Amino acid sequence: MNFEEYHTSAQRTAIYPDKVKIIYPALGLAGETGEVCEKIKKVFRDADGKFTENKRTEIMKELGDVLWYIAAIATDLNIPLDIVASENIKKLTSRRRRGELHGSGDNR
Repeated sequence: MNFEEYHTSAQRTAIYPDKVKIIYPALGLAGETGEVCEKIKKVFRDADGKFTENKRTEIMKELGDVLWYIAAIATDLNIPLDIVASENIKKLTSRRRRGELHGSGDNR
């Protein structure tokens, strides 16, 4: 599956009202991102940082939820998800070429 196919499929499962467009998936993204972090944290707390296949699967499912919310935000802003991905790679490639991958700030 490519990003365009995923984006189209994900759109069919969005059931939140228009009046909460953008904010609903943004809040969902924050929550799901927290769940990914919690699962990773607990692997370090409880399993000395050793990721079992079961834990990897749990994290993968949460990453899928993160991806869904990213796709929903992109939909609400009328931005194709494949464009989000390709523009991100262009930005990172440019930063690497200029030796600016390290550091902070949006406009490196």
